[in-house]
Amino acid sequence: MDILLVGCGKMGGAMLRRWLDAMPARFTAVNRSGRALPPGTEHAAGVDSLAGRRFDAIIIAVKPQQIPDVLPAYTGLLAENGCYVSIAAGYSAASLAGLVGEKPIIRIMPNLPALIGRSVNGLYANAACETGHRELADQLATTTGTAIWLDDEDELDRLTAVAGSGPGYVFEITRSYIAAAQALGFSKETARKLVLETLGGAIEMATRSDEDVAELRNSVMSKKGTTEAGINALRRDGLLDQLLLDTTRAAYDRAVELR
Repeated sequence: MDILLVGCGKMGGAMLRRWLDAMPARFTAVNRSGRALPPGTEHAAGVDSLAGRRFDAIIIAVKPQQIPDVLPAYTGLLAENGCYVSIAAGYSAASLAGLVGEKPIIRIMPNLPALIGRSVNGLYANAACETGHRELADQLATTTGTAIWLDDEDELDRLTAVAGSGPGYVFEITRSYIAAAQALGFSKETARKLVLETLGGAIEMATRSDEDVAELRNSVMSKKGTTEAGINALRRDGLLDQLLLDTTRAAYDRAVELR
C-alpha cells in the first residue's frame, strides 16, 4: 500500500512513527516545516515531485486553515479506489468534498499521546466509503491507540473538545500543579517528580478500578482532614466544574467554526 502524508507536524509525525513500525505500507511525506522525518519515510518537497504517482490513501495533516490552499493540488494523485483521511480538527467531510469531489473521506481525530501508542482516536466515514476504506482507517487509528467510530461529525467535534484537545488541558493543569508545589518550597525537579508520579498513579488506579471516580476521591478523604481541606478549596463555589465546562465548550465552539 502506498500512502501520502500531506503535512508532517507534531501530530502527523507522532502518528507516522507508529505507522512505520507497525504497518506494511510505503509512506511518503510532503514536509515543508524543516522538521526531520522519521527514518523509513520517503520525502517529497511538493506536489511537482510526485508527478505520475498514485496513492491508495492521502492523509491530510496540515492545519485546518491551510487545507483550502494546499489540498486541491493533490487531488490528481489519489488512486481510483483510494480515500482521503484527514486528521485536521474541525474541518468537515463536506468541506473536504467541496475541494476534492465526492470521494471516500474519513476523518480521524487523534490526540498527542499517539506518540506512545496511547491516542484516543475518534473516526467518522462519509457515505462514499467502503469496507476497505474503513478497515484502513481503523488500522491507522489502532496502531496509535484506540479507535472509536462515531455516527456523525458533530459527535466528532465534541470528542475533539474532550479528547483531541484534552492533553493540552492536562499539561496546563500539571504545569499549574507543579508551580503550586514549588510555592510550597520544593525545588522544580522535586515538584515535577511529585506531581507527575501522583497524577500517573492516580490515573492508573482509576483506569484499573470499576469504582466511580467520585468514590475514589472519597476514599482519599477523611473528615476534616488535609485532603478534604484541599478539595474544598479546589471546588469552592463550583468554579472547577464551571471552568472545565467552559474549557470544553470553547474548544467545541471553535471546532464548529472550522467546519
